[in-house]
Amino acid sequence: MHRRTLLSTIGAAVAAGTLPKAWATTVGVTATEIKIGHTIPYSGPASAYGVIGQGHTAFFKMLNENGGIAGRKINFISLDDGYLPPKTVEQVRRLVEQDQVAFLFNTLGTPNNTAIQKYVNQKKVPHLFLATGADKWGNYKEFPWTIGWQPSYRTEAQIYAKYITLNHPNAKIAVLYQNDDFGKDYLIGLKDALGADYGKLVVKEASYEVTDATIDSQAVSFQASGADVLVTAATPKFAAQTIRKVYDLGWKPLHFMTNVSASVGAVITPAGPEKAVGVITSQYAKDPTEPTWKDDPGMNEWRGFMKKYLPDADLSDSGYVFSYGVCNTLLQVLKQCGDDFSRENIMKQATNLKDLEIPTLLPGIKVNTSPTNYHPIRQMQLAKWNGKTWELFGSVIEGAGT
Repeated sequence: MHRRTLLSTIGAAVAAGTLPKAWATTVGVTATEIKIGHTIPYSGPASAYGVIGQGHTAFFKMLNENGGIAGRKINFISLDDGYLPPKTVEQVRRLVEQDQVAFLFNTLGTPNNTAIQKYVNQKKVPHLFLATGADKWGNYKEFPWTIGWQPSYRTEAQIYAKYITLNHPNAKIAVLYQNDDFGKDYLIGLKDALGADYGKLVVKEASYEVTDATIDSQAVSFQASGADVLVTAATPKFAAQTIRKVYDLGWKPLHFMTNVSASVGAVITPAGPEKAVGVITSQYAKDPTEPTWKDDPGMNEWRGFMKKYLPDADLSDSGYVFSYGVCNTLLQVLKQCGDDFSRENIMKQATNLKDLEIPTLLPGIKVNTSPTNYHPIRQMQLAKWNGKTWELFGSVIEGAGT
C-alpha cells in the first residue's frame, strides 16, 4: 500500500473509532495486564499506614486469582516513600516514567500528594482516590486528574465545631495540628463553623512537625491554657502520644480525634484503651471492633477476605477496612471502563460513580462522583470510645461540600 494511502486509512480508522488494537497504545495497559502505581510509608513516622498497602496488595492478588479485569491481571507496584515528600516525588517519577503505570491509586499523605499533584496533572496521569482527606483534592478545575476518596478534613472539623457549639457553647478549645495542609485543613474547618467566635472560643493553637519526638510540651501548654475541649489533628504515632499524655496529666478535656487516627490497632491499643475513654471521632466506615457489625454481611465479606489473604493481620486495625473500601471503589471504576483503559476513560469513569454502596461503609453512606464533584464521600457519623470499642451516636451527617 502506498504510504499516503496507508496514513489516510489509519486516519479514517482513528476518526471512526475503528482502529484495531494492534495500533492502540495505552500506557500501562496490554492485552493481559494493567499496571497500577502506589506510594505509602512502609517506614518512618507514619509507617502505621503501611497496612493499607498490604491490604491493597492482597486485594489485587484476590482479583487476579478470580480472573482479573476484562481478561487482564493487575500489576500493582507499591513503593515505600517513608512519608517524605521528596521521596514521594522520586518514587512517583519512577512509576510514571520507568514503570509506565496506567494510573496512580491511593497514594498516601497530604504533603506527599501535594508534592506530586502538579507533576501528575501535567502528565495527565489519573491520580485516583488519594489516601488523604485534604479538602483541596476536590479542586477539579485546576487539577482535573486528581480526585480524593475519604471525607474532607475540613468537613470533618466543621462537624466537630457544630457539635461543640450545640453542646458546649461556652467551650474553651485547644487545637493540636500537624504543621502541613493536613493539619491546617482542621483549622479552616473550625473557622468555617465557628465564624466570628473562633478567636473567642479557641484559646490555644499548637502545631508539631512529623520529625518531632513528642507532643508532650504542647499538651502541657493546652492544660495550662484552661482549655476544656481538645481537637487533635495528628497522624497515628502522635495521636497515641496525645491520648497518653492527656491522661497522664490528669487533664480531662472533651477530646476530638481525627478520623485518620481512630484505628484501634494503630492508635488506641498503643495509647492504652482505658486512657482513650470518652474520645470522640467521626466515622464513615464500619469499625472492625464494633459488636454491631459482628454478623454484618459487608463485614463478613471483609473478614472472609482477610482470613484467606491476610491471615496473620491484626483485625482491629481499621487500615485494612479502609483499604478494602477504596479498592472496591476502584474495582467499580475498572468495571465501568469496559475494554477501554485509556487514561481519559479511567478518569471519566472515576468521576461518574452513582450511589455506589461499599460493603465496609456505614449504612446510608454512598460513594458519588461527577465531573464537578471530586469529593466521593461527604457523610460521617460521630462515635465515642467506651473503653472497648467505638460507639456510634447521632445520625449520619452530610458535609458542606466546600
